[in-house]
Amino acid sequence: MATDQSQTQQNAADMADVDIKATRSWRLWFVLLALLAVAVTVAGKMFSLNVEKQAFLQSQGDARSVRVIQQPAYRGLILDRRGEPLAVSAPVATIWADPKETEVDHPGMERVYRYLALDPVVYKKKLSNRQSRFLYLRRQVSPEIAEAIRQLKIKGIHIDREYKRYYPAAEVASHLVGFTNLDGEGAEGIELAYEEWLAAEPGKEEVMKDRLGRTIRHIRSVSEAQHGESLKLTIDLRLQYMAYRELKAAVTSHNADGGSLVMLDAKTGDILAMVNQPAYNPNDPKQRVSSAVRNRALTDILEPGSTMKPMTVAAALMSGKYKVNSEIDVSPGYLRIKGRTIRDHRNYKVLDMTGIIRKSSNVGTSKLALSLDVESMRNMFYNVGLGRETGVGFPGERTGQLPYLKEKQVVERATMSYGYGLSVTALQLAQSYLPLANHGVLPQVSMISGIEKESPIRVMPQDVADAVLKMMETVTQRGGTGTRAAVPGYRVGGKTGTTHKVGGSGYLDDQYMSVFAGIAPISDPHLVTVVVVDNPKGQEYYGGEVAAPVFSRSVAGALRLLNVAPDNWSDKKTASRKQ
Repeated sequence: MATDQSQTQQNAADMADVDIKATRSWRLWFVLLALLAVAVTVAGKMFSLNVEKQAFLQSQGDARSVRVIQQPAYRGLILDRRGEPLAVSAPVATIWADPKETEVDHPGMERVYRYLALDPVVYKKKLSNRQSRFLYLRRQVSPEIAEAIRQLKIKGIHIDREYKRYYPAAEVASHLVGFTNLDGEGAEGIELAYEEWLAAEPGKEEVMKDRLGRTIRHIRSVSEAQHGESLKLTIDLRLQYMAYRELKAAVTSHNADGGSLVMLDAKTGDILAMVNQPAYNPNDPKQRVSSAVRNRALTDILEPGSTMKPMTVAAALMSGKYKVNSEIDVSPGYLRIKGRTIRDHRNYKVLDMTGIIRKSSNVGTSKLALSLDVESMRNMFYNVGLGRETGVGFPGERTGQLPYLKEKQVVERATMSYGYGLSVTALQLAQSYLPLANHGVLPQVSMISGIEKESPIRVMPQDVADAVLKMMETVTQRGGTGTRAAVPGYRVGGKTGTTHKVGGSGYLDDQYMSVFAGIAPISDPHLVTVVVVDNPKGQEYYGGEVAAPVFSRSVAGALRLLNVAPDNWSDKKTASRKQ
């Protein structure tokens, strides 16, 4: 009995042990299955993150840390013919802010406002707009100021490197070179005309930045920066400075409204100097007003007056009706045509071709013009470049006017012979004198060095051009109208011109354009120079009184700088003895 009871208890214990083992086994499997499920879930999530959503997550991460920044490129240089810089690009900085991140209350912000000359009240309000992500604080800041702001380490304030255009010659070459706008794009002059050549293309680089906006790693270069191409002009900065000085002095001393001076290489047509008054400093945006910015030598037109008389004489010689020694009766000093009176300064009685130019006889040229075929004189004017563009490609260049005249328009034909009834620019006038200095051949005018030019064309016979050139020399000698244009030591020739300005109701009696166009030296022409002074005030207003002295001083200096040998030693010795 006792044995059976003991056996029963043993069986019960075994059964309990089996139940315990079964329970433990179930729990173990449950834990294992749970761990397996977690492992599968983690593996699935890892698979999803690393395979299915990798591109999305990578893009989201990059959007928060990877940036594409610009690598600044500098604009091409503008140089004179000798390599002297006329326009360069200097490194500067742009300061901008991210209002959403900017620490407006940072103690260094007051210094930022002071460095950049900003109104603290205005910019605190702008920086408090947390919806905005970009705000310019100041552009074209000097590197020193930019570095001082960088050292403040203000969150949300960013500094980008860029370039600012700087013009070493300032106002001396401003009308030619022009200037760029705030974005570094050409706005005037050569800067505008050759924008595609000079322009730079910034590069792009992919970088990684931290949450403070600092670059922590350079990833790759997206595109290389393309710097602008340099451009060399035909201008000689030495002559440009000298011409500017002489023209400014004349405009100031005669209280004139403005003026222009153009100097060309007589053999090539290259523009060696081109200056205007009033001028402006392109480095100072406040001076860029329309009255000062325009290049008057190319944009302002004028009636050339008596500077056209050499062309009229050339047309008469080419007609075959006249020779160099042909004489014209200009008495009694005036000519009546259809109720109009054309006058000379006095009665010169009889003048040959040289005398007509030397004495500047309106009656003489009028009689020549009316004796020629109706198109002869106009064709001469057109062939030497009047009434059409010079081809320099300068923005805003004007062509002037060269009207077609009928045979019955005798008054207009007569007045055109001495430079009324047509209009030219100062550059056109200088261009028209090139054939006289170049044995009858007209080279293409240019202001860019090294470009391919059209072949020179012959516009008048050599003997005619050479004869007229010698006639023009008498203008600067005793008895001529332009003696003040004489240059000691050199033979020079030219022609004076004085015209009434045109107003709203016709010609103005008390306002004039004073002009002198000349060539030097006569024996071997190197320079063609035109001087225009707009509305000189006072007792002197004739071209021989106002413009001729500017020609003399500027050409004298230019010939010395260019090492052109004197061709009038007797005159030089006389001048030395007088001193």
